Amino acid sequence: MRYHIGDFDNEILVQLYERMLKPRMIEEKMLILLRQGKISKWFSGIGQEAISVGVTSALKNEEYILPMHRNLGVFTTRNVPLNRLFSQWQGKASGFTKGRDRSFHFGTQAHKIVGMISHLGPQLGVADGIALADSLRRKKRVTAVFTGEGATSEGDFHEALNVASVWNLPVLFCIENNGYGLSTPTKEQYNCEHLADRAKGYGMECRIIDGNNILEVYAKVSELCKAIRKRPRPIFLEFKTFRMRGHEEASGTKYVPEKLMSKWAKKDPISNFEAFLLEKKIISEEFIEKKKVEITDEINSNLDLAFKEEAITSNISNEIDDVYQNFVYEEVKSNEKVTNIRFVDAISDGLRQSMERHNELIIMGQDVAEYGGVFKITEGFTKEFGRSRVRNTPICESAIVSAAMGLAINGMKAVVEMQFADFVTSGFNPVVNYLAKVHYRWGQNADVVIRMPCGGGVGAGPFHSQTNEAWFTKTPGLKVVYPAFPSDAKGLLTTAINDPNPILFFEHKGLYRSIYGDVPEDYYTLPLGKASTLKSGGTVSIVTYGAGVHWALETLEKHPEIDAELIDLRTLQPLDTEAIYQSVKKTGKLLILQEDSLFGGIASDISALVMENCFESLDAPVKRVGSLETPIPFASNLEANYLPKQRFESDLLELVAY
Repeated sequence: MRYHIGDFDNEILVQLYERMLKPRMIEEKMLILLRQGKISKWFSGIGQEAISVGVTSALKNEEYILPMHRNLGVFTTRNVPLNRLFSQWQGKASGFTKGRDRSFHFGTQAHKIVGMISHLGPQLGVADGIALADSLRRKKRVTAVFTGEGATSEGDFHEALNVASVWNLPVLFCIENNGYGLSTPTKEQYNCEHLADRAKGYGMECRIIDGNNILEVYAKVSELCKAIRKRPRPIFLEFKTFRMRGHEEASGTKYVPEKLMSKWAKKDPISNFEAFLLEKKIISEEFIEKKKVEITDEINSNLDLAFKEEAITSNISNEIDDVYQNFVYEEVKSNEKVTNIRFVDAISDGLRQSMERHNELIIMGQDVAEYGGVFKITEGFTKEFGRSRVRNTPICESAIVSAAMGLAINGMKAVVEMQFADFVTSGFNPVVNYLAKVHYRWGQNADVVIRMPCGGGVGAGPFHSQTNEAWFTKTPGLKVVYPAFPSDAKGLLTTAINDPNPILFFEHKGLYRSIYGDVPEDYYTLPLGKASTLKSGGTVSIVTYGAGVHWALETLEKHPEIDAELIDLRTLQPLDTEAIYQSVKKTGKLLILQEDSLFGGIASDISALVMENCFESLDAPVKRVGSLETPIPFASNLEANYLPKQRFESDLLELVAY
């Protein structure tokens, strides 16, 4: 292997050697502990140390790096305490995830490291968001993100590259091409000579680097980092390397031809560099032996700390309390001046005033800039706040949700508009697997609001009419808001933006221009998790939200003889169960109305909760009313039959008469 020292002094050369040696020795120890059953799983990076160490050494300590599970050298080069790493791998309290996640599935803001999730692809979009925050603040920084050749087949990979290129973000996309995705060789994964060729399709610079040559990695990445800091832009790096052990230890390497294994063994990045330094008399055998003794002692002393630590314990309240970042609601009262405006205008007002209040709040979505979004909610925003804060996005929901997560990691707030709530399916993975879980896993908040124009009744058919809140009320870590009136929409939206947790904000598009209300002109907030009792009564409780509120009001106006108590939930997660229970205990009867199809919806959970907590107060079975168990049809008469409005009236009369 050829090494070109260039301008590097001996101190740097020795430092790079030491930085590679430490993770190798830790890995060798971990493999012993794995066989002894003292750690549960291991993903080996043996043979790939030059990439982790070279890239991390080229970055500044304040620059974020997003590694994978074979990048132990990233953590050791950033001087993450070994006892904490060892405790992490043993699921103990001194680790980074309180025993809630394993391996390298964690981040540490103290070391500007953001760990992976098993779905791989989203972290590329997260890197985009981190880099976007740096760009908006005019900080001359680089963000480096790792992935393997297998993950380059994921849609998230292509979305993230496209976004980085379109927005000219200072991201180093580091692809470790180690020959196999678990057991599948590269020839079965992609049909181009080099992965770097893919960058050309995104108008992105690319380089192919010998991933086993520490000096080539360090020199080229250092040069590129300096160039990016001077002129921000994304660059694609393909590191040619090899995985000398299994995908994880249990999988083994029987699928790898022996000749190939022998070929790459001769290219070992540490033994080759060590021989080079010995030949140049930069280090000696005595130095190597001494250094190995020092590292062995460091490993053993920190392992001793981890082994002596008690097994982690917890309780239900501790676990539940860590699902969300603590948010202390601050009430901001409005003045008495109100204007009668539409639902859509109230949301626009709430967004605009939040943008004024939070300088680092970024709005992202398809067509949200000059066009103002398909519902014109952000019309005029670019003139007020500029295109840097009101950003049109490519059609790539997953990368944009992930980028919003990156903005949050780098201390900003984000509002993402799904053009239609139905389209969230294209970004479902980062919503439920990244945003929802990130605080519980390693204490990082996801300061993201996703606006969800939803609902039927407007003849939009199966792909533009769903009200899919139940997908998210089911997911711990997400909050779900669903207002029915303009004043609630504005006050709840401002609170949602203040809240540092991920929130799905559902806006029924059928209400946008049909519902008017008196709305305070100035900025104000409303608390999440507080239902609104719209009508008091003693005969039957009606619990609903969104368009269902207006259907219920219309029906009750038609039947003034029904002494009903009507509750508008307003938020579905957190859910105001106390308001529901108090009403049921007063009336003895409950009807829950939802627009979503009936099975598996929020009504089912409310029904179960009431049966468990208010059974003795019930004078009749709990009644649920929802849409048909079909996709939403387009033709108006079919859609009217699908929606539960007409069935609600007959079911209500039946329940009252029970």
